Amino acid sequence: MGMSLATELQVFAGICIFILGLCVGSFLNVCIYRIPLEKSVVSPPSSCPECNTRLTARDLIPVLSYISLKGRCRYCKAGISARYPLIELLTGLVYLAVYLKYSLSVETLALLYLFSILLAVMFIDLKHMIIPNGLVLLGMAGGALIIVYNLFTPFSLYQPSRWYTPLIGMVSASGILFAIALVGLLIYGNDGAMGMGDVKLFIPIGMFLGWKLTLLSLFLSVMLGGITSILLLVLKIVKRKSAIPFGPFIVVGTFISGLAGYDILSWYFL
Repeated sequence: MGMSLATELQVFAGICIFILGLCVGSFLNVCIYRIPLEKSVVSPPSSCPECNTRLTARDLIPVLSYISLKGRCRYCKAGISARYPLIELLTGLVYLAVYLKYSLSVETLALLYLFSILLAVMFIDLKHMIIPNGLVLLGMAGGALIIVYNLFTPFSLYQPSRWYTPLIGMVSASGILFAIALVGLLIYGNDGAMGMGDVKLFIPIGMFLGWKLTLLSLFLSVMLGGITSILLLVLKIVKRKSAIPFGPFIVVGTFISGLAGYDILSWYFL
């Protein structure tokens, strides 16, 4: 027995969302490379970093171009980092996961926007150990639209869906991290205990998720960061005083919280 029309439309929509994610991932690759260098993300057009040859449309098909070119530039045969197709594929999978959870809804649109910014933040922080202010401000701009939307129509990620829910979200986790940074300032003379970029990143997260899911994101981030740090120390990959970026753990914790937060909270508080 074949699928119903409604099911076929859902499958088609899921495929479209996944392809959209691949395309956004391709653009995020540009952002991840150029933003730390303080270059425009729209001009000049993409080119090979080795031979500077301008890339054409057939060179920029997400994932497929990398496979067809066997990971090498079409023009100079220089190797292309596997990071590029992996980020494209990861973005596509994140988009698909959000769609499967929230279907076609305002919540889906909001989380796709937030998660796209967070993916760029994650890979920039991994390589450069910075969280660009521009990305935080971009997240806050989108969060402001969600706050306005919630004034007229309840936003399901806010529980309770009150006008002040995102405002509490903005200051909850970021306030805790700011306190940790302040302690670090008093003890060490700098913010070594917690980077201010991490503090600022939780402001747009709180605007999108509200205080409950934001605090869960913080909890998950700390747990993931702690476990990973211990493993890296045990395996002697890092030393005790090695700096480990916290941004990626915030991003992963936020992904989990945004997709399964209330399920986790319901299970925990049973």
